Amino acid sequence: MFGRRRKIISRGEAVYLFAPSKEVGEEFLALTNGSRNFHNPWVYPATDTQYFKAYLERLENGYAHGFFLARCEDDTMIGVVNINNPIMGGFRSASLGYYAAAAYSGRGYMTEGLALVLDQAFTVFGLNRLEANIQPENDASLALVRRLGFRKEGFSPAFLKVGGVWRDHERWAMLAEEWLAAHGDAPERVKSHVSQVV
Repeated sequence: MFGRRRKIISRGEAVYLFAPSKEVGEEFLALTNGSRNFHNPWVYPATDTQYFKAYLERLENGYAHGFFLARCEDDTMIGVVNINNPIMGGFRSASLGYYAAAAYSGRGYMTEGLALVLDQAFTVFGLNRLEANIQPENDASLALVRRLGFRKEGFSPAFLKVGGVWRDHERWAMLAEEWLAAHGDAPERVKSHVSQVV
């Protein structure tokens, strides 16, 4: 733990969500720099203060909703989830981006953390649809969305430029009605929303 203050958004059994802020930048950069080889070529998050500041500005300007994940047992930051490019009105849709710290992958933390974010997306933000676009070779990410009940909708050639290369992606999606039918209209995870600073 870096001794920084955190605004907790929602708490699960093993992990909790907290708000990105400049006060936790050191923790974020430790995660991204310590996991570079693990993240590439799937995702290229900010690894210096300049790009971390740009990430926070993107959140402040409404281009994304960001969530940092930490373990309940020791407050270790273990991942990041972003709801990118939310469009409201008659569309009410957005896309997901997420990544875990290499040392904490494969332990179920991201499954619970992403479930907490889905609760926020479909109850607090009122989105109707979330999309996850995943490179076909990213087995861990594909397994994650399958576990949570996402449906595969298609294949998009050269869909996103990642690491300077146009990469193919599989398109997976979840509707609010699908998530809420499986988890209730007012999930306990959202009811336990705490909005406290620790």
